[in-house]
Amino acid sequence: MINSIKQEQARKSQELQNQLSQCNNALENSEELLEFATRSLDIKEPEEFSKAARQIKDRVTMASAFRLSLKPKVSDNMTHLMVDFSQERQILQTLKFLPVPKAPEIDPVECLVADNAVTVAWRMPEEDNKIDHFILEYRKTNFDGLPRVKDERCWEIIDNIKGTEYTLSGLKFDSKYMNFRVRACNKAVAGEYSDPVTLETKALNFSLDNSSSHLNLRVEDTCVEWDPTGGKSQESKSKGKENKGSVHVTSLKKHTRSGTPSPKRTSTGSRPPAGRGSRDRFTGESYTVLGDTAIESGQHYWEVKAQKDCKSYSVGVAYKTLGKFDQLGKTNTSWCIHVNNWLQNTFAAKHNNKVKSLDVAVPERIGVFCDFDGGQLSFYDANSKQLLYSFKTKFTQPVLPGFMVWCGGLSLNTGMQVPSAVRTLQKSENGMTGSASSLNNITQ
Repeated sequence: MINSIKQEQARKSQELQNQLSQCNNALENSEELLEFATRSLDIKEPEEFSKAARQIKDRVTMASAFRLSLKPKVSDNMTHLMVDFSQERQILQTLKFLPVPKAPEIDPVECLVADNAVTVAWRMPEEDNKIDHFILEYRKTNFDGLPRVKDERCWEIIDNIKGTEYTLSGLKFDSKYMNFRVRACNKAVAGEYSDPVTLETKALNFSLDNSSSHLNLRVEDTCVEWDPTGGKSQESKSKGKENKGSVHVTSLKKHTRSGTPSPKRTSTGSRPPAGRGSRDRFTGESYTVLGDTAIESGQHYWEVKAQKDCKSYSVGVAYKTLGKFDQLGKTNTSWCIHVNNWLQNTFAAKHNNKVKSLDVAVPERIGVFCDFDGGQLSFYDANSKQLLYSFKTKFTQPVLPGFMVWCGGLSLNTGMQVPSAVRTLQKSENGMTGSASSLNNITQ
């Protein structure tokens, strides 16, 4: 705008200067004409006087002074350079200032924790029809007191919630509690956070105990896979350490038969000692790995999925006293269901070396429900929640989740609550099915 005004000022000044120069020139010409007319009055001869008069007439007729306008060609009016603020003024006049929303109130009674999902419900302290949406924040914690401002985990954010409740599903409950807080937002601003609430999200979390697993099993956290070279590599390392620097022993070993002996012929003396843990590793044909967390009370649930090409595997529980040569289901200290896809397909429940064939299809995922206090171990189709088999017993010692796998692999899903469908089935059942009575009556 300043540049436009300066340009306009320069243009108008130039035009006025030009007009002033023209007027000065016309004034000089007029002064000459007046002098000529004055001199003409002194002419005595009529003919010369008439000639001078005609010249004066012609010069007056052609004089620029008589054609010039003394009105300025430019005006001092600057209205065309004024800014039009009418649109902005209209916008300002239509602005509506919204109040900051008040903090919502989370109702713990209306909140629900079930099936690894959490439903959080809240309400506004007073009606506010200007609310556009809500923002829910949550974090996992193991602190059982009032929610702390700072915690070891950051808040996770869920934005643009239109209602006054929200369900978080598909959660893994790998912490004892979860904190929740919510804030309301209108079109202008977000309000204050609600007072945070803490909901309990306890579930059984465990990993596989690599320190006592069979050497032919490759164990990583919640996955186990058959590894036929595992024992061979471990034995080679052990022999290498024992025979380092001994040329005589090395020469003798060159004449021995190479290769890893079969599980049936594996001798316990040839295996290296177990590194961690208070027990020896499983050996022989007991391709077993146990969970690292004992179950001493309560109801718990976890799921197992086998690889498609897995030839043989078992899923169940066992006492800590399970021997290193013992296979799941073949002793009175372990309970399991066994799947065999080698040579012939079988699906059976096993305990104390007794077998009960199951006339159902092997599910993609197997759910395991353990009610320690109620003395019940049940297996379900994890997708449909169909009951596959149920053991009824009395656990006299803490039990560990147990797994056997041969030529394949298993993956676990822990941190799960007991599904509502399973709880409903447990209420309708007495923990024993007619088809399971042959194995359930064995006392421990």
